[in-house]
Amino acid sequence: MQDTENQQVDNQLNIELDEKTAEGVYANLVMISHSPEEFILDFIRVMPGVPTARVKNRVIVTPPHARRLLRALRDNIDKYEASHGEIEEREQPGQPVRFGGVAGQA
Repeated sequence: MQDTENQQVDNQLNIELDEKTAEGVYANLVMISHSPEEFILDFIRVMPGVPTARVKNRVIVTPPHARRLLRALRDNIDKYEASHGEIEEREQPGQPVRFGGVAGQA
């Protein structure tokens, strides 16, 4: 039994969160694209009346991780709605979106 407990402790991952990262970045739009090897999530902040929006963060994950992310997000939404009620989705304005600037390559 002692070996199993030691093995569990050895397999733990310590995650550090510095102060700047802990503040987070606000995004109200996510553009998702993919290649055979990865999913690319661009987190964007759109401001009312401003015709240009910048990508604030880009997160690139593998397809298996994207699936785990989907499951984790679904689980957290279910828990949120169980505590706070159903999330109301509002109609998004039909604003065309176009990427400008330097194109990324995978």
